[in-house]
Amino acid sequence: MEIKTKRLNIKPCTRDLYESDEEVKPHIQLYLEELESDQELIGWGVWLVFSQTDHQLIGDIGFKGKPVEGVVEVGYGISPDEQNKGYATEAVEALVNWAFQTGKVNKIVAETLKTNEASIRVLEKLFMNKVEQDEHMVYWEKHIFH
Repeated sequence: MEIKTKRLNIKPCTRDLYESDEEVKPHIQLYLEELESDQELIGWGVWLVFSQTDHQLIGDIGFKGKPVEGVVEVGYGISPDEQNKGYATEAVEALVNWAFQTGKVNKIVAETLKTNEASIRVLEKLFMNKVEQDEHMVYWEKHIFH
């Protein structure tokens, strides 16, 4: 399973695929541990984002678990030296489209810190709707159109 965009290759994270010189990020470590007992998480957890030009790992995106009543939450992060190049928007758009095409998802949700302007711009570019906000967070959703 792989998603290709104009500039990116996006692959579900597995222990074999994830090689890092750094310490493994806690959310990736947790996902890899959960994956050992539930292979159906593939696709509904962490995906790794690679540059097509040099095949370097530039970030991770994914869902925070399998769909529950047709809803999944998306999250994403791009390496600081690769930010502001449109990679997050490109990757998240591809993953959201993939989720809707599975037929298992009819709504994608996300949350961002009110101060995270870059993340807010990504969600706005993807036409996600701001549905709520509190003192610290902004909550978003996007529905599939039939």
